Amino acid sequence: MRDPHPPSDDHFHEECGVFGIYGHSDASALTALGLHALQHRGQEATGIVSYDGEHFYPHRALGLVGDNFGSPDVIKSLAGNMAIGHVRYSTAGGTALRNVQPLFADYEFGGLAIAHNGNLTNAFATRKFLVQRGCLFQSTSDTETIVHLIAISLYSTVVDRMIDALRQVEGAYSLVAMTREKLIGVRDPYGIRPLVLGRLDGAYILASETCALDIIGAEFIR
Repeated sequence: MRDPHPPSDDHFHEECGVFGIYGHSDASALTALGLHALQHRGQEATGIVSYDGEHFYPHRALGLVGDNFGSPDVIKSLAGNMAIGHVRYSTAGGTALRNVQPLFADYEFGGLAIAHNGNLTNAFATRKFLVQRGCLFQSTSDTETIVHLIAISLYSTVVDRMIDALRQVEGAYSLVAMTREKLIGVRDPYGIRPLVLGRLDGAYILASETCALDIIGAEFIR
């Protein structure tokens, strides 16, 4: 089977920003603010996925955070007390809407949204392996490689599936993921890509930089 979307080289030149929040009634609005603070990490595209206990709500678009999440109606459409977001930057290759994160997958065990910063040095080989297994790629993003590895994992829980998937990739990365019950943060084994943890009014926040905590008045934990 031929991959209809062969990988471009833009993942070798990518710097992005990620943000996630768990347990706050204004999750989407705070995520938009956090992404605004991380705008210097990516100006080409942005996205947010929220969860309200029943449904996941995605909004992804090309352009700046303020242009896409400045409307109260857009924020209102992203209901829930959990949300993750992403800003994307690439210095080579075009940015297509299909590559805008967070990506979302509806697995047999439930939905999962994931936003990733960094690059996977074995992405091409892993992608080839997955295509041979019958996986159909909808984007040229390294992140989708992780999505498919999670899908074919034989482990039962989402956390174990993510651990299994990430054991098969190499490179420098950090990511945030959101299930129906959890906000998950991951850094590569060497801690090359940044990811910080904060707290606000009992809610927990993950972000690429502390400036995203500062803009919402969150306490830095580590």
